Amino acid sequence: MGVATDDRRGPRGELTAVRLEPLYRATWTTPESWSVQLSGDTGTEGRSFFIAEGRSHGRLSARLRAANFPRLRVDGTLTPDFSGVLETDDGATVLFSWQGYARLGAGGMRELVGSMTHATDDERYTWLNDRMCAIVGEVRPSDEGGFEVAVDVSEIVWEPLDEGDYALAL
Repeated sequence: MGVATDDRRGPRGELTAVRLEPLYRATWTTPESWSVQLSGDTGTEGRSFFIAEGRSHGRLSARLRAANFPRLRVDGTLTPDFSGVLETDDGATVLFSWQGYARLGAGGMRELVGSMTHATDDERYTWLNDRMCAIVGEVRPSDEGGFEVAVDVSEIVWEPLDEGDYALAL
């Protein structure tokens, strides 16, 4: 098997690794939600609106409040449109936005992947304003019934490409 022409492998066939630095884990429930389904000749899709309440722990320990307006595609994948606020335990306000996929995994549970950005005017957290973050997580059954969402948020750390990677891109 050959290597695809758009593959970013260097001259030795090695990919440039992407480094992630963990920032925090966020968990929440959706105490209120509304959904509609639209059916037609080509399939059924849906839209929902969720209110999220929870917490984050790690470099950002905070109260989480958010809203999600996801689309359910005909293939069963949800595309979150998730925005909210982290009210940190030390008094800062950090807004965030998350896009990605909530795809069906083994056993019918949703696997979450995506990207997140943050915005704040609090000097202690302005380093977040130009950081891109990666999201991985899952929707899992809650002890109280219903579901709980848990995501790990990690900073994507910029590092220079290997010299061989530059030559391949040209």
